[in-house]
Amino acid sequence: MYLFDLMNKLLDSKEMGREKLELISILLILTVLAAIYMAWTIGANDVANAMGTSVGSGAISLRTAIIIAGLFDFLGAVLVGGHVSATIKGSIFDPAAFANAQLIAYGMFAALLGTALFITLATYLNLPVSTSHGIVGGVVGFAVTSAVMGHIQFSDIAGGKLIEIVISWLVSPLAGGVFAFLTYLIVKRTILHSNTPRKAARKVVPVFVGVVFFILTLSIIWKGLKNLGLSELPFVHVLGIALSSAVIAGLLAYILLQRTRHRKGDGKYDLVDRIFGYLLILTACYIAFAHGANDVANAIGPLAAVISIFNHGYIDPNASIPIWVLFIGGIAIIIGIATWGYKVIETIGTKITVITPSKGFAATFGAATSVLICSKMGLPVSTSHCAVGGVIGVGLSRGTGAIDFKVVRNIALSWVITIPAAATLTVIIYLVLIGIFGST
Repeated sequence: MYLFDLMNKLLDSKEMGREKLELISILLILTVLAAIYMAWTIGANDVANAMGTSVGSGAISLRTAIIIAGLFDFLGAVLVGGHVSATIKGSIFDPAAFANAQLIAYGMFAALLGTALFITLATYLNLPVSTSHGIVGGVVGFAVTSAVMGHIQFSDIAGGKLIEIVISWLVSPLAGGVFAFLTYLIVKRTILHSNTPRKAARKVVPVFVGVVFFILTLSIIWKGLKNLGLSELPFVHVLGIALSSAVIAGLLAYILLQRTRHRKGDGKYDLVDRIFGYLLILTACYIAFAHGANDVANAIGPLAAVISIFNHGYIDPNASIPIWVLFIGGIAIIIGIATWGYKVIETIGTKITVITPSKGFAATFGAATSVLICSKMGLPVSTSHCAVGGVIGVGLSRGTGAIDFKVVRNIALSWVITIPAAATLTVIIYLVLIGIFGST
């Protein structure tokens, strides 16, 4: 209903000519469709960040992973996804530099469609890429083209974001790999290499549970729910909340594990695998929720910018995002997860290296930890890259022979071409729009 109300409002305006109104209506409809398409690709490609290791390790089935990821992604997108992507706030270009806001609307639509087309290709090829980097590449392509055409000055384009992304190509997988490798090393030395793994698990796992809840609580406050303003809480309060959740969770885990009995027919590590499988699923649920909360902006941010232009004639960075926008973004992500999510899940979960529940936990926990720590340190990271790095890290615990470096090479190449590919497609679409509708 909001969309129809907005269009009726525009059509009732006496300040615009008929041709202008028709163009606005067309751009609005096209941008809504492009945002839905972009959200679909986000679900299809990024679900592997959370669920790849869970499925690859056998902790849950693909069908269960799709259901869990769809639920938590949707909740994250609708409940706390109401922020405009940083690329729309002027970190790439200054919106005020455009004398004609119509060009920004062209650019936002072109960035959505161009990025979505590239991510579709990457997903078809089973390659995990950063959708955030893709939309940044699209916006950069549009902004640079506008500068070349004389619509804005090159000085109005910020290059710092690109430098950060290039740095993240190294920081993200390295951080995810290091944290995952260290986590799995601790698991091996304290549990897997113990003479009595089941007994050791009952003693050590509650500590892991406490650490997991500590990290996840910090992540939820500082990253997953940052749109609720919880990140503004004093550090001492945040630390107290995290420590309290860690202690409570650790004690509950200890009580439950003491009551857990060895099943008849279980092998030496079966109980340990079940325990780490539960921890892996818990961590995966958080990553799915945080993904929906944060990455849905890659689809709805440009759409919100276009809506703001049509409402006010300019981009209002403080404008609230209508709930229908969040809702369709969340639904489109679910559909993407359900239809094509299995493709990249297969790459992360099975093609890079062999994953067990304990390795899967180490990889997912390492990725979540690296995203949290690096983000708080101001270092640019990509969840997709951290997830891949985590899987490589646990694979290296068995030596380089355990890694399929051909798959790793293809993934790395897809990361490198994400920005130029999304930018190129965006530029083509942007120029076509100008050719069809004009620049005034």
